[in-house]
Order: sequence, then structure tokens, then C-alpha cells
Amino acid sequence: MSADPMHSHAPATRAHHGSHRGHDHPSSPEVNKGAHQRLLAAFIVTALFMLIEAIGGWLSGSLALLADAGHMLTDTAALLMALLAVRFAARRPNSRHTFGYLRLTTLAAFLNALALLFITVMIVWETAHRFLAPQPIAGWTMMSIAVAGLVANIVSFWLLHGGSGEKNINLRAAALHVLGDLLGSVGAIIAALVILYTGWLPIDPLLSILVSCLVLRSGWRLLRESLHELLEGTALQFDIEKLKREMTRNIPEVRNIHHVHLWQVGERPLMTLHVQVIPPRDHDGLLHRIQDYLLEHYQIGHATIQMEYQHCEEDHCAIHQGAVNLHAHHHH
Repeated sequence: MSADPMHSHAPATRAHHGSHRGHDHPSSPEVNKGAHQRLLAAFIVTALFMLIEAIGGWLSGSLALLADAGHMLTDTAALLMALLAVRFAARRPNSRHTFGYLRLTTLAAFLNALALLFITVMIVWETAHRFLAPQPIAGWTMMSIAVAGLVANIVSFWLLHGGSGEKNINLRAAALHVLGDLLGSVGAIIAALVILYTGWLPIDPLLSILVSCLVLRSGWRLLRESLHELLEGTALQFDIEKLKREMTRNIPEVRNIHHVHLWQVGERPLMTLHVQVIPPRDHDGLLHRIQDYLLEHYQIGHATIQMEYQHCEEDHCAIHQGAVNLHAHHHH
């Protein structure tokens, strides 16, 4: 068993699929390179069309197009995030950043989410104005750009989906994103058709609100997840009490587990824990059994385990306690 089982056979499972960055511990450089090229291509296509849609929406006076451009911005950001994740996961950690640079993707996701919420607010604000004073819309301009946007989305989706044979979660998350965006383009096309055939202008702000709801949903989820991770939250699928119970039940030497800390960097769950054990014949053997157990049942490839024969003295183990004692010394 290698010292760091992270790369050997950590199964890439994930209980929920809210996130745009995946558990892809790069299994092989080739797969990663393929994923990287597909992501890059999809990113360029989406970014270009986002610009075209934004300019087109501004020229034709269509809010639905602008909203869809906002949605495409969410795709562009999600693709960029996936690209960064693939890139930074490959970067070696160094002495100043012992986790490498995986947190950058989380920070980027957080900023992206804030930008999305801002865009949505702007569009809804503009929509309110439009209902009060409808403005003329160039139907054909809107139509042609909406159709072009739809084509761009289909191309991106095909690029990302073609690569789903390599089960890269980054690609899958990005493909889901583009799929949501297809709906936005279809919305803009419907609005353009209604305007061309009936001249009923309010359809445009109405559909722009619908698209904004899609943007809001992905933005909100992204904000929640990235903030949870930045605040060192526990990976969502873990139940620490259950982990304690099951380990004491399943590993006979383990008496008690305490001071469990679980957090994640990028997508890597990390854990520190104190385990009170009956003094074993083979100390390292038991340590390996505990590590294997965590990897097999909880996909935790990196755990730091402090083994104790007596119960740990509370005061010197608790995180907050240490800080309080230090302050007390400083004040004297």
C-alpha cells in the first residue's frame, strides 16, 4: 500500500452534483490532456458567442438576448473553472502552498457566483423598466443572433459530451451548464418569433426573467457551495457521528474517536482525527488498517491519525482551548 493512496485507487464518487469542479484525481496525463483540449475548445466557442450575444442584444434592444448572454457568461465561467481545476490539479504543491493551488478554483467559483447574482439583479431591474415603457426591438437581428447562439451551444455540448467517455466530472458539470444554456437560446428564439409575427413586445422581458431564474439558480448554488468550502465546511456527504460509530464497531482495537476535523481543498477531502486504541501488537499495521478503512468507506485518501493509548486530556486537544490559553499568557 503506498503512503499516499490518493492517486492509487480513490474512487471518484460524489454524493451530489451541484459543484462545477469534479473529483478528478488525474488518472492519466492523456485523459487529462484530452479533457483539457475539449474544455479549451468549448470555452473559446462559448466566450465568443457570449460577446456576440451581448452586442446583438444591445443592438437589437432585446433583453432576452442579454439575459442569455448573461447565462452564457455563467457557462464561460464554469468552463474556465473546470480548465483551471484541470491545470492547478497538475501543479505541484510547494512549501508555501502545501495543498498546491486547488483553492484558487474555489475562490474563482465564489467570485463567479457573485457576478452572476449581480447580472441577474441588473436584468430584472431593466425588465421592470421595460414593462412600464416597452422599447422597439429589431426582430430579425434578434432572431439571427439567437439561432447562432443556439448553434454555438450545440457545438459546445457536443465537444464536452464527446469527451464523457472519459468520466471527467469537470466535463460533465460543464456539459450540464451548457445544456441549461440551450434553454436560454430557445427562449430568445421564441421571443423573437412572437415579436416578428405578433409584434407583442412584453414577451421579451417576460422570457428574459425566465432565463434570469436559470442563471439565479446556478449562481446561488455555486455561491453556497464555494462559500461552504472557503469556510472550511465539512464535505456535504459526510456524517461524522456515523463515521465514529462505524469505525469503533468495525475495527476491534478502536475504543474511541475524537477531535475529528474534516475539510476539503479543491475536491480533496482531508481529515485529522485522534483515535484511542487498545495497544496493538503491530502499531503501523493498525494505522494502515484505519487508513484503508477511511479510503474504502469514505473516499478519504489523506488522513492524519493520532493514535493514543490513554484518553486524550481535553484541554490540550481542543482547537479553541489552545488559543484561549495563549491569550491568557500574553495578558500576564
